[in-house]
Amino acid sequence: MTPFGKRLRELREQHGISLTELATALHVSPAYLSALEHGKRGRPSAGLIHQVNEHFGLIWDDAEELVRLARLSHPRVVVDTAGLSPLATELANRLARSIRDLPEARVAALLALLESPPD
Repeated sequence: MTPFGKRLRELREQHGISLTELATALHVSPAYLSALEHGKRGRPSAGLIHQVNEHFGLIWDDAEELVRLARLSHPRVVVDTAGLSPLATELANRLARSIRDLPEARVAALLALLESPPD
């Protein structure tokens, strides 16, 4: 599941809307929405994000948050370490190899570390 997919599912559940009902309202297939929610599809288009914001009446910070989550929701990330240090390349490779096995608490700790200001 991607950050966008998780938020989309939360919005549907909060409003008591089924996947099929939302798909019909957004003029997309239920299979596409399901794939978005489960991280089987890439980032949604700006148009779809706008439709979701409008459908749920999201404005300001909530709407911007949905856009931010969509940007962070590509399920197949490529990390280009060309020109970076050997340590950076090792980090990228080790993360790619072991991310599926990391406990959620460790993932959260790594995210917090990346979001903290540099030393």
